[in-house]
Formats: sequence, structure tokens, C-alpha cells
Amino acid sequence: MAARPPQGDSSPPDTIEFGIAAVNARLDEANLTFPATQSEILRAVDDTAVPCDASGNTLDLSRALDELGRDRFETETELLNVLHPVFEEHRKAASTDVVGRLRGMLPF
Repeated sequence: MAARPPQGDSSPPDTIEFGIAAVNARLDEANLTFPATQSEILRAVDDTAVPCDASGNTLDLSRALDELGRDRFETETELLNVLHPVFEEHRKAASTDVVGRLRGMLPF
């Protein structure tokens, strides 16, 4: 199902980046070269509270990196690939709370 775009509005639609897309955007803005360690990544990223779902729940990047049990990443792609399951797990956990279950029962 799709909605018609607003008529006469030439601005791009608002989007919400969360999870790996938000991490990727922050890394693109950071002055960071790879290989990189956890501490180098955290110093390079200005805002480490990363949205993990469209509802605005966040996961701090330092906590996500700690869950990996690794300190060094050879490439940005490697970092994003290993972070993806961590953010996915937190997104799923946030959706199982009471509000998430209520949203799941709504027909839209």
C-alpha cells in the first residue's frame, strides 16, 4: 500500500535512519580511517547514541562495540557487518515491550 506524495512540495521526503544505516552515516561524517580500534571509532563519532528503531529507542555505540568482544576492525564494512546483529537484537528486544506489542496488534 502506498500513499500519494504531497503535491507541490519539491523537498526530499524526511527519512529516519536507524541501526546500521545510522552508524554508517555517522562514520561517513567522521574523520576515521581503517583499520581502527574501538576507542578510535568512539573518538571519531560525535554522537554515540544511535537510534536502533523507528520509535526512537537508542543503543550507545560503545555498548554495541563492547558486545562484540573485539577491539580492532580492518574495514568499515567489517565493522558494519559485525554490528548489524547487535543492533538487530536490540531492535527486536525493544519491539517486545508493551508498547511494541500494542503497535503490532494495530491494523496499520
